Amino acid sequence: MSLVLDSAAQDLLFREARTANSFSDEPVTDEQVQAIYDLVKYGPTAFNQTPLRITLVRSPEARERLVKHMASGNQPKTLAAPLVAILSADNEFHEELPALLPGFPQAKDLFFSERPVREQSALMNSALQAAYFIVGIRAAGLAAGPMTGLDFAGVQKEFLDDDHTPLMVINIGKPGENAWYPRSPRLEFDQVITTV
Repeated sequence: MSLVLDSAAQDLLFREARTANSFSDEPVTDEQVQAIYDLVKYGPTAFNQTPLRITLVRSPEARERLVKHMASGNQPKTLAAPLVAILSADNEFHEELPALLPGFPQAKDLFFSERPVREQSALMNSALQAAYFIVGIRAAGLAAGPMTGLDFAGVQKEFLDDDHTPLMVINIGKPGENAWYPRSPRLEFDQVITTV
């Protein structure tokens, strides 16, 4: 049974898409980032919460501040990427729930009054949103280089505050020369799917 999405779109988003390790020098515009966000903001989350926060690192000074917190293998590509984004989880996301969930505004206090509960929920739902963001980058015809090889505490101290937990850093742009490592294997359907 075929999917509704045409084969070219499937390739763009998944089959041919890869994690980029080098980028061209073509800039990534604010308009492109806005278009990506305006698409992916509709991805589902629990209680329609929106804990993902995205910090775009554009200035050379900010880039240098970020690069020093990246693992050594990630430093050159982070320095060279047209755009870098720090993705984090806002642990105070519940403050927006009355506006985002108008049919159930009491969810803010009923479910999320305790900080540990918020942190767990923010982590899970911002991870979902981060995945949507990566697919949105691909939908824009760009490549994403998500990385978790970094000093998370250092990035938090340098760019965020105690209410925001860093998740990953993503290099964004058009792929450059030798951008791709060989495709790694994936598990087959019967290794993952169980019917009960």
